[in-house]
Amino acid sequence: MKKIILPIFMLSIGVAGCSKFLERKPLGQYTQDDLGLSALESQVMAIYAGLRTEGCSGVKFGAVHSIRSDDAMKGSIASDGVPAEQMFDDFNYLRDFWLLNDYWGDHYKLVKLCNDVIGAVDKISDPKPSERVNRAEAKFIRAYAYFNLVRAFGDIPKIDFIVTTTAEGNVPKKPVAEIYALIDADLTEAGTVLPAAWESTYIGRSTKWAAKALHAKTWMTRGNWGSALGACREIINSNTYRLYEPYWKVFTEEGENNIESIFEIQALYNATQDFGIQYANYQGVRGSGSWDLGWGWNLPTENLYNAFEPGDPRREYTCMANNAPDPYGINGTITSQAGLTGQWYNRKAYTHPNIRNSMGGGVPRAGRWLNMRIIRYADVLLWAAEAANELGGAANTTDALNWLEMIRARARQGAPAGTLPKVVTTDQAELREKIRHERRVEFGMEHERFYDLVRWGIAEDVFAQLGKNYQPRNRYLPIPQPEIDKSGGVLKQNPDY
Repeated sequence: MKKIILPIFMLSIGVAGCSKFLERKPLGQYTQDDLGLSALESQVMAIYAGLRTEGCSGVKFGAVHSIRSDDAMKGSIASDGVPAEQMFDDFNYLRDFWLLNDYWGDHYKLVKLCNDVIGAVDKISDPKPSERVNRAEAKFIRAYAYFNLVRAFGDIPKIDFIVTTTAEGNVPKKPVAEIYALIDADLTEAGTVLPAAWESTYIGRSTKWAAKALHAKTWMTRGNWGSALGACREIINSNTYRLYEPYWKVFTEEGENNIESIFEIQALYNATQDFGIQYANYQGVRGSGSWDLGWGWNLPTENLYNAFEPGDPRREYTCMANNAPDPYGINGTITSQAGLTGQWYNRKAYTHPNIRNSMGGGVPRAGRWLNMRIIRYADVLLWAAEAANELGGAANTTDALNWLEMIRARARQGAPAGTLPKVVTTDQAELREKIRHERRVEFGMEHERFYDLVRWGIAEDVFAQLGKNYQPRNRYLPIPQPEIDKSGGVLKQNPDY
């Protein structure tokens, strides 16, 4: 069987690094060396491959998760994707729109792949340990898919069984609480059964710590501070992870699957194999020649740029200025198509020029090889700090300040003395704002800001200050109208749409 080859990335970036990169095996696909694996294991690999769809890691994901936030704008040029800008930048939601429809469809396809594995194991009277692990992997990713769906749409169909006919999958929506109950059950099993780590051949497969971190994230979304803090403490006390240094390398090819990475979507693209993702492509520099790197969508806003404290090095590692020198000093000056509507690109989606140059022209330069980070250890530290502060008490406040300082200490490395001073306030309200600020600048352009604003209950105020037409109903997207039409009335549209 073909393993989900999730290799440790390049030790260095250069000619040797490019050579090593080009020799990697594909991810989530079969090779001739791996034909001994079971049919069940091959189905698990198909689940990981399902994460590479555009709805899970491309422009459709970015529109829903990032462009709706105050961190990002649609970008590109004024004439490109006007309906997408109106919908995701300005909250003029359409019930039938390609980005919306495919986000829904790709996530439910991922759910189906997971259900097939879970159902197959459930039919085995006495599953082997490896088969129980396969089921736990499927449950982790099913929980991830449903978490994305429930945050995006609210009440949604709960399909937790094998679907063999279209009619079987045509079910009415279930309440948000019932979807979260399924997520809780899936992540509890995954956090118990999955291994703490995989052998190097399988780097990138889900672990117990990924399950516990995702569970913490779902509890944070629901304001369950005690459960979230408990899960975060367990991860922290495991000493499995630490912050990768320096900050900017976290997002490079060299930084893939590093000691800070808890879960990321794996990608591979080279001269002979395309198992890549669209993550870097749709955010890439919109230019020509060596700067024809993508669509130029999902660009940082001036509001995000101004949110960084004076001297915070993370600003230049998040907001890459147009018409500025290539950060690696290799490809001259970043040059975009005339009429670009933004001033910056997302540097966290910027690929190394040596790799791009080795690929030749056209699509290969678009960065389909770059992994997409989903959960970092920094997430866990700031979730823990937030939850501890909300619970209150001297011991929790001390822990919150310590975890916050770990993030700031890594960020200020190499900066002049006095940059990003240590936060010392013990006032709960003040510390809350400090932690929220830190989360924004630490994770700028990492596709979670919109949902942070929603869970904090401040989205309406934030967008009003920016002159955006955000209303409480815009927390949820409309159910795609084609899905409602296909259901024959079984699936009902969300309120107010």
